[in-house]
Parts: sequence; structure tokens; C-alpha cells
Amino acid sequence: MKSIPGNTPVLVGFGTATRREEDFMRALEPMDLMLEAVAAAGADSGSRAALAGLQYIAVPKGRWSYRNPAGEIARKFGAHSATTVLATTGVLQQTLIGEACLRIARGEVHTALVTGADAGYRLLRAQIAGQKASEREQSDEPDNYLKPKDELRHPVELRAGLQMPVGLYAILESAYRAKKGWSVDAHRDHLAGLWRRFSGIASNNPHAWNQEAVASEDIRNASARNPMQAFPYTRYHCSTWNVDQASALLLCSASRAESLGVPRSQWIFPMASTESNHMVAVSAREDLATCHGARVTGLAALKASGLSIADIDLIDFYSCFPIAVETYAEAIGLSLDRDLTLTGGMAFAGGPYNNYFLQSTCRAIELLRQGNGRNALLSCVSGVVTKQAFALWSVDPPPKGFVHADLTQQVADETRAIEVLEDFTGEACVAGYTVLHGRGQVPKGVALLDTAEGQRAMVTCEDDALVAVMQETELVGRQVRVEANRLLAIL
Repeated sequence: MKSIPGNTPVLVGFGTATRREEDFMRALEPMDLMLEAVAAAGADSGSRAALAGLQYIAVPKGRWSYRNPAGEIARKFGAHSATTVLATTGVLQQTLIGEACLRIARGEVHTALVTGADAGYRLLRAQIAGQKASEREQSDEPDNYLKPKDELRHPVELRAGLQMPVGLYAILESAYRAKKGWSVDAHRDHLAGLWRRFSGIASNNPHAWNQEAVASEDIRNASARNPMQAFPYTRYHCSTWNVDQASALLLCSASRAESLGVPRSQWIFPMASTESNHMVAVSAREDLATCHGARVTGLAALKASGLSIADIDLIDFYSCFPIAVETYAEAIGLSLDRDLTLTGGMAFAGGPYNNYFLQSTCRAIELLRQGNGRNALLSCVSGVVTKQAFALWSVDPPPKGFVHADLTQQVADETRAIEVLEDFTGEACVAGYTVLHGRGQVPKGVALLDTAEGQRAMVTCEDDALVAVMQETELVGRQVRVEANRLLAIL
């Protein structure tokens, strides 16, 4: 192999942990899942000294209350001088991976770890039992605590009942459907077919939470097992976050990998990490059907590697909801007919809260090691497609060295936010909409409108007849009449 600069970042070990205990008292808490995945990553590297030499440990926060999980990892494996990082929700998971690689490339550290876990199934089983799953306490604080600069949601979105992301994603989905010119029924068929293919890939993934292929009609149509969440999304279209899963990525410099004796056959190279952290709430986005940040970051990752999209062997797009896959694929010129997941996606393989991207990265590394291609392109999402990122990995060293690009300013310069009104009465044009469904609740329509003055308004509808129409007929582009943020009539 050609000589590789000593500060080239390489991935030398990965580890995953999946547990499915029906008795929550026997289930591992998230910290122990993390420790299991980290130990597996160390074992995968083949070096007992790798973990003890950690100098940087970063963890994305899950649905747990640990104050400094990276600190516990450092103590467990003897890496007492490691810098510890905790990143809350709203920070791209790829940001942590990219930062670790960048620090290695700059010579600031020689060994780094990014790991995360969530134990949603444990939480669910405890809830069913009428009890609470306990966690051990941590009293120390991380060296660095990362959080998003701005709020992820606009106040009008919360007021309309869009606390959960599914409704906002469904609004984006409706705008995408209208852009494509599909009928409501044709669009539902398309979504079911796309997710059926994801389900088939999950059925062949040994790490997937659900390994049973699901038929298109079972995904498309609401049922007791698969209730409607936010039209046209049923439960099967949504991320399955009630899973107990963890993952860990062990990175080091090429010179460190050589000194540890990690075989070259184990090395996988990060070629590029690109991201945008420019935040625009859904209700203020000029184009609901397009993800501009995905285009900028995706094409930048390809350019940095010297590859074209046709050269990419493996792809995994962040798949919390279908629109995240559709807009990212369109942004970089990929057909939806191509396999766009390696795991089977978050609905089927499992979407541990704020940790799926690490799971998909582990799967990509595993497949590259097995000879299923020479490179892998992975997308990352934060918020409601609020932040965008791409990672490109390869069995070959990057010809120009590892590239880290924060394209936040470029995306901000090329993006326009629209003023959102707190209150609206009058006539306006539908830009996107959905119908929210909740257990034991009457379905409620929510629509985002374009006013004649070029502003936006978020309105709701609780009229049964109108709500029924919203699930049968395309309303994007239609005029509606509103009084005090309530949709009264479709014109």
C-alpha cells in the first residue's frame, strides 16, 4: 500500500450492541449498552491498548439523564486524560464524527471515540409494567457541552399541535407530492413501495431490530397495529425508537494505528465530512419540497473526494421519515429506484433516539470490510431536516487528505426565510398540510399557508368534513379562507 501520512484519520474499530429484554429489570441501561459497544469496538481493532489511549470521547445525548457518559467510558477503559464531550439533541451526529477526525488530522489527538446508545424498549417495557426504569447517577460534568444555537421549532408550529416531528415532516411530504404532480393515492402507493424495499433490506440485516419484511399494503394502510400518525404517514413510515441499541466508532491516526499493530485490512478511511448548521423553521422555509442544505453538503462531499455520484457503491440516507430520503436523493441526483439504505432504515432496523447515524456508520464499515464496495456515502439529519450533513468513507486513503467542511455560511447566504405571522384572518394558498392523528383524539388538520403579501401562516382545522377532504384531495396550491388561524373553507 502507498505510504500514508501519519496524521491521516482512520477507523480501526466499530462495535454495536442490541438487546431485547421483555423484563425491563433485566435490560441493560443505556450506559451499559454504550460500554458494551465500546468494548466491542476495542476488540474489533485487535489492540488492547487502543481504548486506554483515548484522548477524545464524544457522546450524543439520548433519552437518559447521565451528566457525563464520556467520563465514565474514560474511567472504565483507563483513558483518564481524555477530553469528554456531550452533545444534546439538535447537534448533528456527524458533527461529532467529523470533529474527531479533524482533531486527528490536525495532530491534536491520536485516538478518538464517538459512541451513543438509547434504551427505548426498556423504557417502554417499564411503562407497560407501570414502573420507571432506573439509571445510575453521574456527578461530574463533560469538558465540552454542545447544543444548537437556535430553537428547532417556530412558536406557531407548537401552537398548532406540532410538538412531535411527524406532523412537520408530513407537511413537507405534501409539498413534495404536489411538486411531483402525484395524486394523493399514487403518492401513498409510492411511499408504501419505497418503505417496503427498506423493510426487505432490514430483513437481511443481522443487526436490525425488525427482520420481518412488511408488505406494501400493510405499510400504506392504517390498522390497529399500524395507526395513522400524520397523514399520509402511518406508524410504519416513522422511526422505531423503542429499541435498545448502541454503537461505537474507534478512530485514530495512521501512525497510531501502525504502532498499535492494527492490520491495514481493518482500516477504513473517512474521506470527507460536510455539514450545514443553518437553521430555518419549517414554517419559514421558502421551498418546502427541496432541501438546499443537502444539495450543498452532498455535492461538497463528492467534490472533496473526487468522486461522482455514479462512483458511490454504498448509500445510507437518514430515514426518520420518507421525505428525508426523497429530498436528499433529489439534492444530489440519485434515483429513488436505487437502494438508499444499508440497514433497512430507522422504521425497521431501529432508530435509537439521537444515535441512528452511528448505527448506520457501523453497518457501512462492516459492509466495506466484507468487500461490498469500496466506498460509502451516508447522510445525516438533525431537527426537521433543519441541519444537514454527509460522510464519505472508503477502503482507499483520501487522495487529498481528509476534508472537513462546515458550509453553514454558504447555505445561509443562499437561503431565504419567510416571515411567519402569529395571527391570520383572510384568504391564502396552501403550501403544505397534514392531518394529525392521536390515540383517542379526533383527527385535526394543520396547514401552512402562503399569504398574498408573501408571508406564511400556520392554521388548524377541526371540522370533520374538511378534515376528511384533506385526506382525499390534493390541497397544495388551493385557496382557503381562514378566520383567527382556523381554516373555515376550501375555495
